[in-house]
Amino acid sequence: MESKLAALFLLLAFSSCSAKDQEENPEFWRSQARVTLQSGLDRKLNTNVPKNILFFLGDGMGITTYTAARILKGQLQNQTGEETVMTMDTFPNSVGIVTATRVQHATPAISYAHSASRKWYSEGDMPEAAKKDGCTDIASQMLKNTDIDVIIGGGRKYMTPRGTKDPEYPADFSSRGKRKDGRNLIDEWQKMKIGKVARYVWNQTDFSAVDPETTDYLMALFEPGELRFEVERDPKMDPSIVETTEKAICILQKNPKGFFLLVEAHNLLTNVNFTIQERREVQEICPPYVYRGHIDQAHYAGRASMALHEAVALDYAIAKGLELTNEEETLTVVMADHSHPFTFNGYPFRGQSILGKSPLWAQDMLPYTTLMYGNGPGHKLTNGKRPDLRNVHTKTKDYVQMAAVPTDSATHSGEDLAVLARGPMAHLFQGVQEQNYIAHAMAYAACVGADLRHCQTQTEAPALQTTFTDAGNSAGGIQGFTMHSSLLSALMVVLVLM
Repeated sequence: MESKLAALFLLLAFSSCSAKDQEENPEFWRSQARVTLQSGLDRKLNTNVPKNILFFLGDGMGITTYTAARILKGQLQNQTGEETVMTMDTFPNSVGIVTATRVQHATPAISYAHSASRKWYSEGDMPEAAKKDGCTDIASQMLKNTDIDVIIGGGRKYMTPRGTKDPEYPADFSSRGKRKDGRNLIDEWQKMKIGKVARYVWNQTDFSAVDPETTDYLMALFEPGELRFEVERDPKMDPSIVETTEKAICILQKNPKGFFLLVEAHNLLTNVNFTIQERREVQEICPPYVYRGHIDQAHYAGRASMALHEAVALDYAIAKGLELTNEEETLTVVMADHSHPFTFNGYPFRGQSILGKSPLWAQDMLPYTTLMYGNGPGHKLTNGKRPDLRNVHTKTKDYVQMAAVPTDSATHSGEDLAVLARGPMAHLFQGVQEQNYIAHAMAYAACVGADLRHCQTQTEAPALQTTFTDAGNSAGGIQGFTMHSSLLSALMVVLVLM
């Protein structure tokens, strides 16, 4: 039997050999290495103070997810996949390591709300005791605590009175409004923008009609709760992450002072604008907060296909961000906050589907997939035997990868994560660091906070040397929280939240 397996392996290896002729030539690899080396030698440090900061956070996008997504991206373009270059791969500083849904969800909420519970999405989700103590829900704080330029994502039902029919799913009771206080926060938001062009949309048609040049404020809520996975998204109803990222940047970059943009591939997308005070004068800067994707959720469910498609979508959003900004004045950072027990098994042939099965079978004489999980819902045994995958289509979006340990959902994992950076001061993001270093490095690059050594070498005062204004303060003038403490605290929570 072993000899037959060995013969089968050799047969498959030779029959599946589809590498390009040039890749079989040693000079191809020598030439490629020389070009890569020279690009590194020619690189000059960009020590500008960034006018803009783009921070892309792939929630749950560990190294295995990143590598597998790279291969999937190429295979979706009818290539073998291994040779594909992700937009993230073009970042000159891919060498740092960090040890470590709805617009009202925890991650975007940290930028505008204070709450004892991350689940107090609306007033209807809060206990009566908390209300009596003066606590308010996250959705209402989104209007009260900050000046919001653009909000894009889901969570319609947390904005409207209890029982309000959803415009897209009027017959679905679970999609109806949840607020017990009778407030319609969408109407309140529009009334707050008197004298400005403020648009509220909930579908693709109206979203596409929004002109960034003539729009001051935008609220786009495409689902009553969570947004759909990228592979399940109805393009006639909901825009893609690339479309929403582009619209957000086009609206926000009109401000000459610059912006801060956080794109997190987790649940949904929000842009939050703060009114801030720069040194002695008050000005607007447009720091948006973009929150989108389902990499993390798909991994919890053991659905590798869904997770990888979300990671590929994030890469296209990164490409769009780079296209719309100037690298000389925009610091772009890409990283994850944690990984999952996601494994990439060895010896699949070059060009073989990343979502397919290994050409080798296990000792139980059953096939297994290239991608698997250390734990999760994919652990299934029948009479002590694994499922027979010979007639199972493992490339579908709903296929649940096999797992070694039975758990209701896959857990997080503890390995280090990659940090990729390009633009002004990108060279700060290298080496092995604690996760809180990322926030401090971004602040130093932008001359935010107490350490102003970088901006002291510049000829002009940086736009991002600012302080947040607390709109909820009592009488006695505007009291500012430094961007150093507020922004860094928010970023640190983002990195450890999930």
